[in-house]
Amino acid sequence: MNIQAEPAPSIVAPAWLAVTSLAVGTFASVTTEFLPVGLLTDIAAGLHVSEGEAGLMVTMPGLVAALTGPVLIVASGRLNRRALLLSLSVLLVASNLIAALAQNLPTMLFARVLLGVVVGGFWTFAPGATGHMVPAAQQPRAMSYVLAGISVATVAGIPIGAVLGHLAGWRAAFIAAAILASAVLALQFRILPSMPSTRTTGPRELLAPLSNRSARAVLAIAIFMMAGHFVGYTYLRPVLQQMFGMSPDGVNVLLLVYGVAGFIGTFLGGRLVTHSVRGTSLTAALAIGGVLLLAALAGKSAIIATVAVLAWGCAFGLVPVSMTTWMQRASPNTPDAGQALLVTFFQTAIALGAFFGGVVVDTLGIASALVLGSGLAAMSAIFIGLSKEPAA
Repeated sequence: MNIQAEPAPSIVAPAWLAVTSLAVGTFASVTTEFLPVGLLTDIAAGLHVSEGEAGLMVTMPGLVAALTGPVLIVASGRLNRRALLLSLSVLLVASNLIAALAQNLPTMLFARVLLGVVVGGFWTFAPGATGHMVPAAQQPRAMSYVLAGISVATVAGIPIGAVLGHLAGWRAAFIAAAILASAVLALQFRILPSMPSTRTTGPRELLAPLSNRSARAVLAIAIFMMAGHFVGYTYLRPVLQQMFGMSPDGVNVLLLVYGVAGFIGTFLGGRLVTHSVRGTSLTAALAIGGVLLLAALAGKSAIIATVAVLAWGCAFGLVPVSMTTWMQRASPNTPDAGQALLVTFFQTAIALGAFFGGVVVDTLGIASALVLGSGLAAMSAIFIGLSKEPAA
């Protein structure tokens, strides 16, 4: 099937519906990325591997997405962005179906490699594609919708997976994700306008943000904060079950609480960054580091677990919007390159956090992984303290 050869629809739906389709597409891809976190214990048992090995399901798409963003932005050249986004949606459907049918870890990891391509591509291209849909004056608003899809999925993937897995099994969660991805594909095929690329991005331009001190700062902050978060976040279900003694039903409730708190944090962050991007980022780093340390040292207490999950979810909800806003302000002349680099550092941090978290969990225990995550978050706070507020 040659998607690129398909003409754009002759009757284009309203622009904001097209923007919404991108927001839902990013939500679906990032939600799929984090589905295994809420299902880690069940998937590990189903595939007959350890929980540390199962953590590779989070590491693999992170590594692939880290490479995909920059590679696609250079390799795509003047390829029509409609064809590119539709191709990514097709891959998203395939990834979820393969994951749902996987009988062993290698097959599952292949599905997650496909997902990594999707995540890296959507994070890189979807925000900028809004420029083809709405007037320039409305593009910031449109981009915020797409980024909200990413941010909400970042914190909602765990509880969504946990609830679906609890009700119908972990395979059903991936089937549901495939159905959502199919609906997104059908909607995008119907309403996305033709989006010809008017410029190409070469390797030199891709690296341009690295010459900017503020852009370098946010990349350093992002990799330490995201890695610290995912050292613990990847193993949140085992943390709640083994360290806090929560029942499976209790864990599912707290994962939903985490998702709601993260949703609130995402939109709270959108307001806070208008006053201070640096202050919002510092608040997130300190809160994440403090919560991870508290969880490592606390005994079995449902109250402490609830408070920690609330604070953790709300704090991480601040991260995507604050980091993206920081990069946008740091690299206004090369927004696509800045976004691609930020995606690379985000996904590299996710992969490293999940991988080293798995190593520590399997060798030293879950509490040690939380201490490691707290230390990495503290490092990001130090970088923020040494940085200046990016110019608006």
